[in-house]
Amino acid sequence: MPCQSCLITGTDTGVGKTILTAAIVSYYAHYFPECRVAVYKPVQAGVGDREYYQQVLSLSQTLAEINPIYLATPLAPPLSADREGITIDLHHLWDSYEKLRQNYDLVLVESAGGLGSPITWAYTVADMAKDWRIPTLLVVPVVLGCISQSVVYSHFAQGRGIDLRGLVLNCSRPDSVLDDVAPIPLLEKLCHLPVLGTLPFIANCHDQQQLSAAAQALKFLPLSKLLA
Repeated sequence: MPCQSCLITGTDTGVGKTILTAAIVSYYAHYFPECRVAVYKPVQAGVGDREYYQQVLSLSQTLAEINPIYLATPLAPPLSADREGITIDLHHLWDSYEKLRQNYDLVLVESAGGLGSPITWAYTVADMAKDWRIPTLLVVPVVLGCISQSVVYSHFAQGRGIDLRGLVLNCSRPDSVLDDVAPIPLLEKLCHLPVLGTLPFIANCHDQQQLSAAAQALKFLPLSKLLA
């Protein structure tokens, strides 16, 4: 069976991309252990996501396979790279991604920041999503102002020709009120996209059982039909 892949991006940094990715991996580990799943973070600036993935998830990947370009300075990647004298090689990112696709059934790509976040001085996550022709999910935090962000990012993605499949709402706080802050009918009408599911608040994001249980609320899992 050919490998499927999915880009998980968001309306901003810190909106729940990493937690959604971890929840999907945990779901597959619990319900479809025969499916070989890889996580791919092309560029990371500062300690964070790749370390979390390696600590929490039962991955067979090395840190370099999860994250081929690591920058120590926690800034936007092109700024970090300049400070550290490192060149971000886009061909290397693509080659690393292709190697994962050759060895796994599903590759989950988590972007650094949102669609507009820069990878180099002249290349953004949106450019990568378009060039790699990768089906994309947009993570939206359930907070005041998320409707406006969702509309802007959805229209931006559609205008750029990105294969954006839909929105995933993330209740990052226990007091998130969906109907007051992010009513699904309004989001779908304004964004011209489906809301594919809502990730509930997860008290312990280092607990694979809690991650897997939360992922059951996502109606697009397993991903095979969505990515077909």
